[in-house]
Amino acid sequence: MKHAKYLILALIATVTISCSELSKIVGSAAGGGLTTAEIIAGLKQALKIGTDSATFKLSKVDGYFGDAMVKILLPPEANTITENLSKLPGGERLVNDVILRINRAAEDAAKEAGPIFVGSITGMTINDGMGILKGGDTAATDYLEKTTSQQLYNLYQPKIKTSLDKKLIGNISTNDSWNKLTTEWNKVANTIVGQLAGLKPVEVKLDEYLTQKGLDGLFLKIAIEEKQIRNDPVARVTELLRKVFGAKV
Repeated sequence: MKHAKYLILALIATVTISCSELSKIVGSAAGGGLTTAEIIAGLKQALKIGTDSATFKLSKVDGYFGDAMVKILLPPEANTITENLSKLPGGERLVNDVILRINRAAEDAAKEAGPIFVGSITGMTINDGMGILKGGDTAATDYLEKTTSQQLYNLYQPKIKTSLDKKLIGNISTNDSWNKLTTEWNKVANTIVGQLAGLKPVEVKLDEYLTQKGLDGLFLKIAIEEKQIRNDPVARVTELLRKVFGAKV
């Protein structure tokens, strides 16, 4: 009986310690005393500020075009097109104009990205929020990319395609030139001689490639904003942000 008594006491002590540790874990998960509501509100505020800042910067004139970090360029496979155009009178200016218009289309699309981000932010669950809070420096950006990429693609792609379809010299558009180039190249690459020479068919769809580059630039800018809020107290411009991201979690 004495041994049974000691065993029961030992079990009670173990359970008590476990509950104490569990309380610490729960307290930590709640952001050092923050309520779940405060955490979610703070994260939503951070996402709103970050996306507003990123889209504002990119939607300005030269937001894409004037920023080497996100400027959209033609794919490497387009070198043949650009080199040949550059040999024509005014060809270099024409190439530069194509790249300018593509970036202007992306800048125009960025103006309309806000509501898409708002929808994602509004739909954030508690689990989403805690995962973001505990995640790495770009956890919030990763969440937005997962929940908005398709909608943003549908926003950007038509604008960039319209730019590519605009008729240029000789009444031929950038897309016309691209399709002709890749069709002729693939004919050669798919022959036995081409295969022996190690030539690879070009399967890049120009509007899809450039649209993705535009989205890559958008999420890159959002990631920069997120890192600043997480790591730089100066970037926490509201009391709620300072409280949530200043807590030891």
